[in-house]
This record gives sequence, C-alpha cells and structure tokens, in this order.
Amino acid sequence: MSERQGPLQGLRVVEFAGLGPGPFCGMLLADLGAQVVQIDRPGSSTAHYGLDPRRNLLHRGRRAIILDLRQAEQVETALRLVEKADVVIEPNRPGVAEKLGVGPDTCLARNPRLVYGRMTGWGQDGPRAHHAGHDINYIALSGALHTIGPADDVPAIPNNFVGDMGGGGLFLAFGILAAIYEAQRSGQGQVVDAAMIEGAALQLMGSLTMKANGLFTDRRGSHFSDGASHFYQAYRTRDDKYLSVGAIEPQFYRAFREGLGVADDPAFDRQMDPAAWPDLKVRTAAIIATRTRDEWAEIFSGESCVAPILSTGELADDPHLAARGSFVTLDGCLQAAPGPRFSRTPGAIANPPPVPGQDSEDILREWGVA
Repeated sequence: MSERQGPLQGLRVVEFAGLGPGPFCGMLLADLGAQVVQIDRPGSSTAHYGLDPRRNLLHRGRRAIILDLRQAEQVETALRLVEKADVVIEPNRPGVAEKLGVGPDTCLARNPRLVYGRMTGWGQDGPRAHHAGHDINYIALSGALHTIGPADDVPAIPNNFVGDMGGGGLFLAFGILAAIYEAQRSGQGQVVDAAMIEGAALQLMGSLTMKANGLFTDRRGSHFSDGASHFYQAYRTRDDKYLSVGAIEPQFYRAFREGLGVADDPAFDRQMDPAAWPDLKVRTAAIIATRTRDEWAEIFSGESCVAPILSTGELADDPHLAARGSFVTLDGCLQAAPGPRFSRTPGAIANPPPVPGQDSEDILREWGVA
C-alpha cells in the first residue's frame, strides 16, 4: 500500500466511481491522506470519454477495485468494505444506489457511524431530481451563469469550474468533513446531499449581498467587477496574450494609472463613474495593446493588482507558482499540487491514477474482506 500523509490519514473512504465532481471530491480527500478505494464497474478499465485511466488525474491518490453490483455476492463485498469505511461517495442519480443494494439506508444499517456523501446535480428530491443534466444546466438554474459574460452577448461558460468542481466536488468534500466532525461527537453517521445547483447558488452570496444593498442588478456586465469597468477587466496585449486588471482600491488604481502613463489624465479621475467606463475601457484597451503581456507584467510587477493571464502550458514556468510548488509533474502529467497547505501534516499525492481493478486483491486483504 502507498504511504499516506496528511491531516486525513487514517480516514477510510469507499468511492463508487463516477465522473467529474465525485472523483474530484475523492481526489481532495486522498490528497490530504485519506485511504480512498474506488469501486469501478466491469469493463471500466478501458478509456472513457477518451481518457486513459492512467492519465485521469482526478483519480490520483486512490486504489481501485472492480465489483459487479448486479451480482449479489459482489454487492455483499461492497457492503463489507462499507462496514470498514468512514465515508462513502456515491455519484449516481437518486434511487440508483438503492436499486443496486448500496443505498444509504442499507449502508448505515451496516455501519451506523458512516458518512454517506451523495453527489448529484439537482439534489435527491424536487421536480428535477431524476432529470439528466450537466454543469451548465445546474449553474443556469442556480442563477450563477446569468451573471457571467458581457452585457451585449450570451452568458459566458466558465468551463466546469462553478458547477462540477466548486459547487460539486468541493461542496461535497466540505459537507463530508462537517459530518465527520459531528459523528465524532454523536457517534452517528448521516447522509450528505450535495447538489451542484445549491453549491453554485452559495457562490452567488457575494452578488446577492451587493444586490441586497442596491449595488447589483440582473443586467449582466453592468457592475464594476463583472466586466463593465476599465479597472477590473481582462485586456488583449500586442502579442495576442492577455492581462488581468483588478485595480479597485485607490492605491492600486493610482499605480495602474502610473503604469499606463495616464496619471495626469483627468478622464481617469472618474474611476467610479459608470458613465465614464465605456470610454475608459476603450482608451485603456488601446494603451495595453501597444505592449506585450510580459512587458506589462514587468511594468506592473509591484503592488498594482495586475497580473498576466497564463495558459495551462505556461503554468510550470511561472516564478511564483514554481517557488511555491503549486504545480507538480507526475509520470509526465502536469497537475495542481495538493492543497490547502498544513504546517504539520502536509498532504501528498500518494500514487498516480490506477487502472480500474488493479488493486482488488490488496484492498480486500488489507481491509479484512474475504
């Protein structure tokens, strides 16, 4: 067995294999020391969605076993693993785990201290609970998607960060750890219903705070931080790369003006005047287009709240990311390092992504399941 380290060392997790947010949750727990056993279906050892299992980075740090949950004796094997576990991650549509014989009632009857984490898009109940969906649908109904993008165009799709990763995997990991903390006091487990639509909705609280204070409207691209202003914006540089600007506070806005060479231009005095923003955005864009991204990065290398927008191919070479070890390369694959960081019990990547089923015998022996 790979050596584990991190604050979750000793935590045992059974993860029923899924896509996206479920594996991301399992990865986060494994990175921090949990012993995660991934239960795959027969036939899942081949590439899925074009992914080589050995390069599916969301599966790093855990070990894998194949069980056919259509066979009663293999359902029993899964339940015996659940008996030894602290946590279950279950990523199916509502009712599927129950039909397979590994639903929360069955698992909690076998292990009353178990935290049973359920990962869905719409939640375990409600009119849409049994409907299909993807990240874009969940963040759409949550209200999050409407807030992203320019005022004069359709909403911008933020990849799968807001729903799958933040509102899904990270949301479930947070719920699981909260339930573990409670179980240590009560001696009782419980079910965690993590719905991506609600994880995305919680990320709206900053915008809803502004709305409650009359500072935010439903018109996309009208607020200073959602693309309307010139001082909180992304700009194209001369070399067709991009620069991020977040010069909100007076001292940073002053440094931004000085770097642009407009410190004495009275037009730029109207920082917080929405009526001035369209013209100032055009003028700022024209100035930034005269230099390369890295030239601007050098000009704004001090306290300016300006930073280059990096592509994934540039991450390994950034001095700050390199100094902190924010990204690592394992078996030729660049990936984010485990986080957050702990002063005494740092996390680590225990092993690369497994091929489904490769650890079956070792898992059953070590967990005491015949």
